[in-house]
Amino acid sequence: MNIDGQTRDVVIIGGCGRVGLPLGIALAERGLTVTLYDINQAAVDVVNQGRLPFQEDGAQRPLQETTADGRLVATTDPASVGTSENIIVIVGTPVDEHLNPNIGAVPQAIERCADHLRHGQLIILRSTVHPGVTALTERMLARRGLQIDVAFCPERIAEGKAMVELFSLPQIVAARTDEAADRAEKVFRNLTDQIVRLQPEEAELAKLFTNTWRYIKFAAANQFWMMANDAGLDFERIRHAIAFDYPRAADIPGPGFAAGPCLFKDTMQLAAFNKNNFVLGHSAMLINEGLPLYLVSRLEAEYDLSELTVGILGMAFKGGSDDPRESLSYKLRKILTLKTKETLCNDPYVVDDRFLPLGEVIERSDLLVVAAPHPEYRDLATEKPVADMWGITGRGMRI
Repeated sequence: MNIDGQTRDVVIIGGCGRVGLPLGIALAERGLTVTLYDINQAAVDVVNQGRLPFQEDGAQRPLQETTADGRLVATTDPASVGTSENIIVIVGTPVDEHLNPNIGAVPQAIERCADHLRHGQLIILRSTVHPGVTALTERMLARRGLQIDVAFCPERIAEGKAMVELFSLPQIVAARTDEAADRAEKVFRNLTDQIVRLQPEEAELAKLFTNTWRYIKFAAANQFWMMANDAGLDFERIRHAIAFDYPRAADIPGPGFAAGPCLFKDTMQLAAFNKNNFVLGHSAMLINEGLPLYLVSRLEAEYDLSELTVGILGMAFKGGSDDPRESLSYKLRKILTLKTKETLCNDPYVVDDRFLPLGEVIERSDLLVVAAPHPEYRDLATEKPVADMWGITGRGMRI
């Protein structure tokens, strides 16, 4: 279907973010013309220069190539949403200070540019949303008198692996009508041949179930680690024995800070959907969010922290990442700041003027805590005590 005056294949709202930009690069790399609409002028400028505003493996070369030949362009102009038949919406969907979902984030992003929408377009929601937001978007567009198809096609990538997983993972496609689903499927068949069809509400729950399942698994591992640790045992040795050549336990994760912009938030969204009757999810939250306090309590039992300088190694929410969003390392820093003589921080990926070089943190600290398992910490050259719940340094997990 062609719509008069439209010249681009896809427009991505929120296109310069950590989910939107890799998708835009992937579609452009497959030959589509893509416009990235974003309200962040600084990110738009960086992308148009052919540079990544954040770290994403394998994305720099195709970004340079697709921006150089005009297949990929970024803009802050809301009128750009009128230049394509296909619009993909990827904006943040946080929970509020009461841990309730912000159900208005996606409709509000569309409202900002709604004056430029046209009959016959397709809007694909890709943000993780609270169940019912797809229907809410459909009603909002209908109130404006716009005849626009709506689909929900959740993103499924792991940060840092987008340029592999966008092409290798099956894509869930959900829409109210077969025509809308067919149109959305056509867009994503540029990336993958594996399509799974659902109804919108099924797909909304599928995404929340996926992230919540991961969060609960991490909580189980963290609870197991605390049990073993309190008994003076090394959980890594136990976990190795459990999983070694034993497929039914092969997926047991290691312990560590389970954080980031998705897992905790989506677990709370699922709890809100179920009228806050989600004992398992809330228990997982207490375990995972309580891990920094547990870690500090163990250190207090062994050291007089008030006399020590403690160095925190790793402020990103996961190893090898430059993303500090919702990282529990910051909660750890807050707790240690209240209890130590001084708290120092290092991260080889996260840019922050308050952080110090690794060598200086090691030299000045009496005690080191590995808070994110960056590969740079695997071979720490120090005789000072190291608290490493990740086991990345090879010194065991006991704290």
